[in-house]
Amino acid sequence: ATVGGSLPIWLVLSSLRGGGRPAQNELALAMGIEGPTLTRHLDGLEASGLVRRARDDRDRRVVRVELTPAGEELHTALLEVVIDFNRRLRAGIAAEELAALERTLAQLEANVTGG
Repeated sequence: ATVGGSLPIWLVLSSLRGGGRPAQNELALAMGIEGPTLTRHLDGLEASGLVRRARDDRDRRVVRVELTPAGEELHTALLEVVIDFNRRLRAGIAAEELAALERTLAQLEANVTGG
């Protein structure tokens, strides 16, 4: 929040940061959220000038999404905050403990998803 972002904003900008112009439905799938939820986020991001949506030239039913220069700038600012938060979060925890936690969380996820 200190640099003008939130977790949903970070997730959308990070998903778009890889480049390209994904279809809106592909972006929602990649983020693991429903299309209408993404649409609400994109509405706000577009109104703020952080993303641009446009119809696909070959298939007018498809809406493509891309970062604007302002979106790139905000992503860079948020990345610094995320790195700092991650550093503080992991402070005092040994690498082996983090690895054990990651294994435990992966097993919990597998238990829930049936994977």
